[in-house]
Amino acid sequence: MELLLSSAIGMLTAAGVYLILRRRSFAVVLGTTMLSYAINMFLFATGRLVVDQPPIIQKGVTSYTDPLPQALVLTAIVISFGMTAVTVMMALGAFLEGGDDRVDMPRSDREPEVSRIDAGEGRA
Repeated sequence: MELLLSSAIGMLTAAGVYLILRRRSFAVVLGTTMLSYAINMFLFATGRLVVDQPPIIQKGVTSYTDPLPQALVLTAIVISFGMTAVTVMMALGAFLEGGDDRVDMPRSDREPEVSRIDAGEGRA
């Protein structure tokens, strides 16, 4: 079970980093979401993977699961949801302002001929 979980964390991290390095804002949003899922799984795994164990110490119980990682994961889920909402709003604003979702340069800087013609420099 540990091998499966660590493989999933590794694949989510690799996919998240790959998508964050793309030039499209939608891919960056997906990449940060996958990276936050990988971090949540890592935090959850720090409490040890046990099955059918109570999260609270009681009389007569010899083993239990640590409830602290579960609380940390719940907090991280709320924070990542807020961060994703802010990132989506920033990407939507950039898309509506610039006309595309590229994150490298504005369209006028990528196509200098278009901006010169619009300014009246291209016509003689």
